[in-house]
Amino acid sequence: MIDDEPDVLAAISRRLEREGSTVHTAGSSEEGIKQIAEVTKPYDVIVTDMSMEDPNAGLKVLHAAFGRDLFAEVIVMTAYGNVANAVECMRRGAFDYIEKNAPGVDVYEMLAIKIDQAVERRRRDVRTIELWERTARAVE
Repeated sequence: MIDDEPDVLAAISRRLEREGSTVHTAGSSEEGIKQIAEVTKPYDVIVTDMSMEDPNAGLKVLHAAFGRDLFAEVIVMTAYGNVANAVECMRRGAFDYIEKNAPGVDVYEMLAIKIDQAVERRRRDVRTIELWERTARAVE
């Protein structure tokens, strides 16, 4: 979880941990990108704020995530949602784009659902590649 707002970072981390997730946090895109690069096993899902110290921080995190792991699942959140940002994130491979301040929406609940969906897609994609590799080895 990458966000420059400590209260948001703490609230989302607590909620996800209650749901059974292991959560690593970073308070800036730079710190988050460093963790993505240095972690031994790639993260199952990365949740990042779009605008932190840089309005394009979320896109930089997205780029770093895919540079580290082609199966990265990245969910971009923002308090300042606009269609252009959402389209750009999705075009670059984000799993989803969520507005933090969507009226009438429990953002924490939506995020938990999206994380479950992203984890499932990642596991399915990795299993598919493993099956292809096994099949290729068996044919050789």
